[in-house]
Order: sequence, then structure tokens, then C-alpha cells
Amino acid sequence: MFLDELQPIFKEFLQQPLAFTGGLVSGALKLKLSEDPLKSWLQEQGMTDFTYTDNTKDNGGGPQTISID
Repeated sequence: MFLDELQPIFKEFLQQPLAFTGGLVSGALKLKLSEDPLKSWLQEQGMTDFTYTDNTKDNGGGPQTISID
């Protein structure tokens, strides 16, 4: 049923409601962990060992040609 699929989300929310809500809001606002003010806030909380990869970088600026043998 639909509620069974949402059970892991509710479980995470109940374990750490502030962190879950913060992650949800930062994702909705498309905030990057590597930029301020989020980066400085995470460092104040003691979370300095996070990794973030930016998948929004432009790799080449447009379509590229390939050759297939």
C-alpha cells in the first residue's frame, strides 16, 4: 500500500525531525552545502566532514559530436 512505501520517510523524520526538515528545505531551495550560509552553519554544528558534488556544472557548453566505429 502507499503508506508502506512512506514508512521509511516517517521513521527518519521521527528520529531527527530538525535535521530532516532542514535537509528538505535546503533541497527545495536548491542550496549548496559548499556555499555560505549553509556551509558555515554546518561547521558550527560540528559537521565538517561532509562531501558535496555539484552536478549542475556545464561540461562543454552544448552538444558534442561523437564518432561510432
